[in-house]
Amino acid sequence: MRKLAETCEAISATTKKLLKAAIVAEYLKSRTPDEGAVSAVFLSGRAFPAWEETTLQVGGSMLWRVVAKLSGKSEAALTAAYRKHGDLGAVAGEVLPENSGPGLNVLEVARNFRQIAEARGPAAKAALVHDLLVRSTPLEAKYIVKVITGDLRIGLKESLVEEAIAKAYGALEEVQRANMLLGDIGETLRLAVEGKLAEAKMRMFHPLGFMLASPVESPDEGLSYFADAAVEDKYDGIRAQAHVSGGEVKFFSRTRDEITESFPELSDALAGLLQDAILDGEIVAWEEPGRARPFSVLQQRLGRKKVSERMLQEIPVAYLVFDVLYADGDLLIDRPLRQRARVLDGLLSKDRIHNRKTLRIAGAQGKLTFGEDEEAGTGSIIRAPELHASSAEELDELFVAAQTRGNEGLMIKDLDSTYTPGKRGKSWLKMKRELATLDVVVTAVEFGHGKRVGVLSDYTFGVWNADKLVNIGKAYSGLTDAEIAEMTRWFLDHTIEDQGFRRTVEPQIVLEVAFNNMMQSDRHDSGYALRFPRIVRLRPDKTADEADTIERVREIFQGQTGKPQHRRVGP
Repeated sequence: MRKLAETCEAISATTKKLLKAAIVAEYLKSRTPDEGAVSAVFLSGRAFPAWEETTLQVGGSMLWRVVAKLSGKSEAALTAAYRKHGDLGAVAGEVLPENSGPGLNVLEVARNFRQIAEARGPAAKAALVHDLLVRSTPLEAKYIVKVITGDLRIGLKESLVEEAIAKAYGALEEVQRANMLLGDIGETLRLAVEGKLAEAKMRMFHPLGFMLASPVESPDEGLSYFADAAVEDKYDGIRAQAHVSGGEVKFFSRTRDEITESFPELSDALAGLLQDAILDGEIVAWEEPGRARPFSVLQQRLGRKKVSERMLQEIPVAYLVFDVLYADGDLLIDRPLRQRARVLDGLLSKDRIHNRKTLRIAGAQGKLTFGEDEEAGTGSIIRAPELHASSAEELDELFVAAQTRGNEGLMIKDLDSTYTPGKRGKSWLKMKRELATLDVVVTAVEFGHGKRVGVLSDYTFGVWNADKLVNIGKAYSGLTDAEIAEMTRWFLDHTIEDQGFRRTVEPQIVLEVAFNNMMQSDRHDSGYALRFPRIVRLRPDKTADEADTIERVREIFQGQTGKPQHRRVGP
């Protein structure tokens, strides 16, 4: 572990990606295959391979208590160290006492991580973490804690680990493909060492990266990148990848978290698929006839391990499928979209899925018919409607129609495009408009991470409820580095309460924030939360008294179920 920690320090000391990859490559070649496999996983910022569902379930507060106990430092000293580094691993490396012991081997750390994952209860886990750190040197502890928190912060992504493996043992494309199929950078390294990368097979129930879309501002831009385009509604739900094999079904979110338990009726519906498959689509709250409900409705289903019969009835959901990545033993991502669409049509045809209620597309957009064995409360599997546009005028008409149906906008896709997991390019485009903007008042700020570790860049903000500000969201994107630096100086001078990494501040700074939609939520004292909020601009021309009110918030929320609202412009 000492050698790995020293390697991480060397990686952190350079900004050059090629040099980072070279350092990793030399380290991996110096290790045994077993040590290299574990190290590759750790260098990717994980305690376990990506495909595994195993988690340590060790929170930051637990780690803080363990580090505090081992260091013997005061709370003030620890807080000062955290504000200096913005990273608990670096704090551990600074405050823990030197250890005269031999340190740890990476295989020993991996075994301890397994024990921590298997332990039940915070006390048992804390004791194992304590035992692990007490036997490590401060430098080893620094990176053990970083791996536990899942954030190395040394400028090293898994893609650079792939490059390092390729530099040491094989071609980059083969390494990338094997790792994508296996979801295990350690196993990929083993295959590379043995010269067997081509033998990697698709591991079901390990989510692939999602293909991402780039935004466009107008219908003209939407048709400027390719001539042959498929057009779909952009639904206001959650992106989900469905893995189906042998009657078993699992759904994964865009963050690759499993979400099957929140939507049991959908897994029941797909269990009758006669072929193994990996599908890409959107889960939406659904109402008849053929319309997605606002995200705020779907949000009530998210994160639930047990969905009541009443909720199944009151908030039915549908899975709108628009792509297929794998079917019947064939990986399809290298085929053009037009071919994948034909495979998908075949998969969802009536003779290929049979045991639950399904919805089948019947002609034009929005006209849907039920399958024959309709049952109340069961999930709906829908082949997402696909249209075409050859002019900006047609695309604008489709955009208006999509928003009239309550959807966010349009997806515009190149029919000749392959599926590129985890990448954003110009093959898939998204055209949408913000629901609205709000003028809000900053009430609290937090220190950022990474390059923003020393500045206050995360802003919590509120609107007026009578004479009181109630929080409604938090944003950290949209301002320039110069604006953030200026705001940091202001917030430091106008702090009401210093809570270490967080400060409540004088409510004087007004921001204009945009967002995709709004939901009811008990997360904030306003009773509402903004989805995907982002800062449009500072509003130094407005006083805090001129910020928006809770009445405006309610108006926007209620308007979500009616005609879409366009973004407010001007003062």
